[in-house]
Order: sequence, then structure tokens, then C-alpha cells
Amino acid sequence: MGSGKTTVGRALAKKLNKRFIDTDHEIEARTGVSIPVIFEIEGEASFRQREADVIRDLTGQENIVLATGGGAVLNAESRKYLHERGIVIYLRAGIHSILQRTRHDKNRPLLRTADPRKKLEELESQRSPLYQEVAHISIETGRPNVQFLVQTVLDKLAQEKLLDIPDALLSNSKTTMSAESNASTSTSTTLLNVDLGERSYPIAIGSSLLSDSQFLQSKIKGKKTVIVTNTVVAPLYLATLEAALRAAGKEVLSVVLPDGEEQKNWASLMLIFDALLANKCDRKTTLLALGGGVIGDMTGFAASAYMRGVPFVQIPTTLLSQVDSSVGGKTGINHPLGKNMIGAFYQPEAVIADIGSLQSLPDNELSAGLAEVIKHGAIIDPVFFDWIEANMPALRAKDAKALTHAILRSCEIKADIVRQDEREGGLRAILNFGHTFGHAIESGLGYGKWLHGEAVGCGMVMAADLSCRLGYIDYVTRTRIKQVVEAAGLPSIAPDLGEERWLELMEVDKKNEGGKIKFILLKPLGQAHITTVPKEILLQTLRSSISN
Repeated sequence: MGSGKTTVGRALAKKLNKRFIDTDHEIEARTGVSIPVIFEIEGEASFRQREADVIRDLTGQENIVLATGGGAVLNAESRKYLHERGIVIYLRAGIHSILQRTRHDKNRPLLRTADPRKKLEELESQRSPLYQEVAHISIETGRPNVQFLVQTVLDKLAQEKLLDIPDALLSNSKTTMSAESNASTSTSTTLLNVDLGERSYPIAIGSSLLSDSQFLQSKIKGKKTVIVTNTVVAPLYLATLEAALRAAGKEVLSVVLPDGEEQKNWASLMLIFDALLANKCDRKTTLLALGGGVIGDMTGFAASAYMRGVPFVQIPTTLLSQVDSSVGGKTGINHPLGKNMIGAFYQPEAVIADIGSLQSLPDNELSAGLAEVIKHGAIIDPVFFDWIEANMPALRAKDAKALTHAILRSCEIKADIVRQDEREGGLRAILNFGHTFGHAIESGLGYGKWLHGEAVGCGMVMAADLSCRLGYIDYVTRTRIKQVVEAAGLPSIAPDLGEERWLELMEVDKKNEGGKIKFILLKPLGQAHITTVPKEILLQTLRSSISN
């Protein structure tokens, strides 16, 4: 469990043009109830028999990629059917990785125990020999990168002569990732998918996408489009996007809002609604968010509310929005008493990230985006964190290759988290590492005084300090986080808002429950931990962060 079978299996099926089936989903479809309910009412033995019946039926079908449950190998008949009728791929994952990926997942009955690590160790001891018995090939999943894992599977299948894989899909081909040719610009566009069932959507990462009418036609469905942008982005990219959309046969209307975090408010939202109503826009009108996180959040919120929901597409032009805010469907506006306190979860139809737009980004805006890149490494992927440390000079120099990798990996991480927890019921909250402190800085100083990414960068240094004081990470890790934040050009010394004001601001946070401030801390680097902390230790961090 938690090795990525469903995610990798679905991506592999798409590559091979086969149908994807997940045994757990098939069981739920046949019974009409969820797996946890089957476990609770019928017990594990009954579930395993249902699972064996499904595997017997599905292994008799052709042209499918099948993801089984982790315990499917416990049934001898299932092992026989799997090994004899198909090619079995064993995705191996360490217990630490599995814990990290599953610890907030409430749909895993076997992990509903006081000591999940001990349970996983028992399961590994029981099942590992059976996995090795039934598998034709084994793949290590230590690197949590879907494209990388799928490519490894394809290469291994070809090397072992288990399946005839087209040359174009192998790593010695010119296209080693999920890419599509862009004939008009001779560039390659990398595609990821945010897997949310009927609400799934692609993330496209590439160059010259804003001017490619053929590409835009394929990703923007609506005939009538409304571009929402601001006074800074409009002079740079609005005319290019308008021309490309018109060349694609779209009707285009544009709304230019004032720039700045302080403009992320009800008055700006009304300007969008005014334009939509004045131009008689209907439910098939597609809104396009051309800009940074502020524009993306407001456009998404407007789309969620106008006529109770119209489609929208994110076209992020800042690094921060390309690696974070454009992905996941969080929309909203600020309130004087709290940041992002009014909004909705509303997914876009697509995210189009043109890395060419980053070349015009001011240095402080680039640094603000790097804060979210650092965050993704710190909470999920310590190998990526190492890469960020080593490649910070290239990132700050706007090296296209480095930026593309940073955006791709960040989007992979966020897309996987959103897939597991779309509405922040548990796991997704870890994306707020540094944000409890950061939002307090933004509110306390006044929106716009610090960029959001600057506040998050400083907030991560403070969260690392708090993690260290609680014994979750060591001093070396705390220092590494501070140094990489500073290397990104971000502030590491917190503003002196006054202790009572700091506490007051942090008490107004969406993560809080029962009046208690919740923090996202590191325990250790690469693994986030959601917790409350003693007030005296929190005050120590505040005093230290202000005086350093």
C-alpha cells in the first residue's frame, strides 16, 4: 500500500493506450459501498474473497492495466492468475515512504491502529516474499516522480522482453517524458495530470504557449473567453494572448484589475462580475486567469460563483503561481481580519504554465516563488531539497532547464497531495508549512508590504526553528533551511509585531481548531507534522526570529 500503484498504473495505461482498472474501485463499484465499510461490516476475510473474485474476472480480460490492492497476493489463486495471465510489476517502497504517503489517508482500514509503523512492518514481513514470488519485474519507488517511475517501467518491460514497447516510448528516444510536439514553435510541452476523477485536468509546462493558437485551442474549450489580468501583466502578455485566442476562433473580452495583494478584495471581485454581466456572459463562457496568485485566486472565485459555476483556466505568469497557487483549486479573497478567509474549492479546466513569462519577472517576485519550491522539498522530498540547495544559483539566474525541473517537480508533489486530499481534510494542510507565521506577517504589516512568498520564506525559517526547539529536527537541518531561504533572496528575520499581536494574528487561521493554533512542522526534513505547541516554546521562537 502507498507505493503509487494507482497513480503509476493510470499513467502507464495512458502511455500504452490501454484501459486502467483499480481492483479496490471495482469492488466498490460492484458492492456500492467503500472498502472501509466492507472491512467494518464483513471483515477482512470477506473482503479478500471479493478481491479474489474481481482478480479472477479481470485477469481474464485483454488490453488493461490493473492495479491491485496491497494484500491481493495473500490469496494463492489470485497469485496464480496474476502471474500466469499477466505481467506483474512490483512497486517497492520503504516503510518510511509509505508512512509519509498514507498517514493522513482515512481509507486504509489496516492502518487504523495506534502504531501504524509496527503494522506496516508486520505486513511487509508477511507479504514481501509473496510479492517477489508473483512479480516479473520489481521497481524501487524511492524517487516519488510519476514520469520517472512510468519511464522506468517501460524501459524494464522492453529490456526483459516482456512487452513490445514502441521505440518512441523508451528513454533513448527524443521524448522521455509525457510531452507533445508544438509544431508552431518547435518546443516541447510537458503534461501532468491532476487526478480528481471527473474534475481531473492537465498542467502544461512549456515555452511560447501564450502565442500558440493551436495549443490554446486544444486546452480552452469555451467559444467565448474572458481574460482577467492586472495592470502589470496586461502590458506584457495580454495582447499576445488575445491575438492567439482570436486566431483560434475565440471571442475575447478582457478585464484589467489593479495590481497587488491589497487588491485581493471584494471590490476587485465585483469588477469581474460587472464585466461578465455587462457583456451578457453565459454559463459556457470560460474565464482565463492571466497573472500571479492574486489574479488566479480571484478569477477562480469569480468562476465558482458566477451563475453558480463557469469554467476557468489558470495561466500563471509568476513562479509562485506556476509552482503552487494555480494548482489545486483553492480560490478566494482576503478579509481585513484574515488572509484567504473567503473563498471556495473550485478546480480549473487546465493550467498553462509558460516558463517564458518568468524572464520578465522581477528578482523579488522570482525569490517569492522559490519559497514555495523550497517548501515542497522540505515537506515531502528531501532529495528535491538537496537539488534546490545545489541549483539555487541557476534558479535565481532564471536558467530555463532548472526552472522547468523546479516547476515540474513542485507540480507533481502538489498534484499528488491534492489527489489524496482535495479539500484539505488532513494531508493537504501540510502545504501550509511556513504559512501560519507567513500569513500573520502579511496581515500584521498590511497586505502588499511583503510579498506572499517573502512572508512564507521567513515563516519557514520560523517553523524550522520551532521544529528544532521541539526536538523534531536537529540544528544542522534548521540551519540548512535558513541558509537556503537566504540564498533564494528571501528574508529570514521576522518583523517585530509585538508578541500579543503575533498570537492574535495566528489565532485567525483556517487550520486552527477549538481556538488552538496549529502549526505545520518538520519531523524530520521531508516529512511534515501537524501539531499544536506550548505557548512558552512558541514565544521563544518569536523572540529568536525577531532578534536574529
